[in-house]
Amino acid sequence: MIYWATLFVAIATSMAGQTLLKAGAGATQFLAQLLDWRTLVGFLLYGGAAVLYIVALRRIPMSRALPCTAISYVAAALIGHYGFGEALGIAHISAIALICCGVVILALA
Repeated sequence: MIYWATLFVAIATSMAGQTLLKAGAGATQFLAQLLDWRTLVGFLLYGGAAVLYIVALRRIPMSRALPCTAISYVAAALIGHYGFGEALGIAHISAIALICCGVVILALA
């Protein structure tokens, strides 16, 4: 059970990192973006998520762990919509529903 918890903490940490990378993308210059505190913390979180994912893979088969990371697509769509004002149309919502169904089926298999 601890490995599954680690997997979902890795996914959440990855999403936090990606959100900060997006927030840092507002800089006008690329170098300024790279040196923005949000980008730097985003890199740190993203790297930490990779370490947690490695730990989770010690006991969870990759064929089950990797599809579970697809939940990050759902989180990304919701964060993009609510956090950054990105459009979320019927096609997005339909795709999110399909992803959720697939993740549940694989997790229960």
